[in-house]
Amino acid sequence: MVSGKPNGFRSKGCALLILLSLVSLLLSSCMGRKDNQASIDDRPVVSIMAPLHFPHAPDPAIIDEIEKLTNTNLDIEWVPDGIYSDKMNTSLMTNSLKKATFVKYTDYNLVKNSVRSGAFWEIGPYLDQFANLRQLNEDILNQSALDDKVYGLYTERLSSRQGVIIREDWLERLKMDKPRTIDELYEVMKAFTYEDPDGNGKADTFGIADRNDLIFGVFKTLSSYFGTPNNWTVSGHELIPEFETEPYMDTMNFMRKLYDERIINQEFAVTSKEVQRNLFIRGKVGVYIGSMLDAQRLADAAKVVNPAARFTLVNRIEGPHGYKIWSIPNFNGLYLFSKKAIKTEEELLQILSFFDRSMEKDVANLMKYGFEGRHYKVEGNQVELPLESQELRSNELSVLYTLMIADLSNPNIMKVAKQDSLTEMAERLSEDNEKFIVRDPTVGLKSKTYDEKNVELYKIISDATYNYILGHLDEAGYRQEIERWKRSGGSNVVQEYTQDYFGNGNAG
Repeated sequence: MVSGKPNGFRSKGCALLILLSLVSLLLSSCMGRKDNQASIDDRPVVSIMAPLHFPHAPDPAIIDEIEKLTNTNLDIEWVPDGIYSDKMNTSLMTNSLKKATFVKYTDYNLVKNSVRSGAFWEIGPYLDQFANLRQLNEDILNQSALDDKVYGLYTERLSSRQGVIIREDWLERLKMDKPRTIDELYEVMKAFTYEDPDGNGKADTFGIADRNDLIFGVFKTLSSYFGTPNNWTVSGHELIPEFETEPYMDTMNFMRKLYDERIINQEFAVTSKEVQRNLFIRGKVGVYIGSMLDAQRLADAAKVVNPAARFTLVNRIEGPHGYKIWSIPNFNGLYLFSKKAIKTEEELLQILSFFDRSMEKDVANLMKYGFEGRHYKVEGNQVELPLESQELRSNELSVLYTLMIADLSNPNIMKVAKQDSLTEMAERLSEDNEKFIVRDPTVGLKSKTYDEKNVELYKIISDATYNYILGHLDEAGYRQEIERWKRSGGSNVVQEYTQDYFGNGNAG
């Protein structure tokens, strides 16, 4: 007789042991996930508002990897570039800014009063605590400083990337050369409107597309070609605003001619950047004036629509005063740090630590080039950017450059062995622009009236400029609007800038 428990009991006991083991495994697994989730939730939250210049937000996998490498939780609000300034200003007015908010160079004046009133942290005293931030370019920090205090981390850029992007295949079909003068540029745009450059037998193209932006659209670059000063010019012992000069009037007359002859899109004054780019991508227009570094992305998108589309670049357009191109200081924007969103110095240091860490080799190259093997390859110590992954880079990666601090001079970023031909050309021509750039003499000058009233004052002039181009104002009416600008505070701006300029030891 065999001793022990019945077989059925032993079977039930085994089943119970197995069940208990499974429960134990599940509990430990859940605890593991909970611990892992806890460790993720313990990471400091870095909230950021940044402009979205492309149709797609970045690949979430890249954001996840950045979070992992920087030990942060990123809360990024990507705002379409066309509405970014309005959104940023609304957030400022409603005290709902993110911890780090990108402020475009062109919007910086709009927030200066808020900076002075204590809405943002002064970060200058903290930069030396960080290995990379302490290496930031002192000249650029001074360019972006307010009242000799550093409030922002700058995104870097060359002095001027402005130029002309042209449909090269259209030029060839019409047997035309690249334009070298304003008159030749006009003839190319006119031919693109009236001589069937796409060869489809239809009158469905026009020369150039513009958007509702007098600065980064067509107008300011075109005005450079005519010899317009960059915002202000020094005349004798006084500073004169650009819109009082003859070259500015010449530019308006030229734009009016393009409008009257239907060489430019007729709704340009209310056209968004996205619509402008779309017209160029879809082959409805043949000329795009703006940042030359946009050329490769525009060309890649255009080839999806029409594989035969080919683009080329021109940066030297000679005007009555030779070669001229407007410039901005060597930053195209700043990240400012809200005191409303960042309560303590410790929290500020956490946010600054993220940006410092983002400049290290692993994170900076991830932001710049994406994942090795998917977006790029490495040959020796250099990056190769295969053509077959260009669309992936454009859709999943391109927007991240907005987050990169001082990327042009960051020694941790790998160099590209061979760039796309248009990108290489754009960078080379942007460097060539340095030979004839026109600087703004008021950079760094102080004007209390301008800081207080610049939005109101700019609207007077921008409305007058558009209305003149559209034929709603004659020259006398335009001059009356300048007088209104002066009465509304413009005369005080002239006086304050003039006093500060010559008070700083500048010769007359």
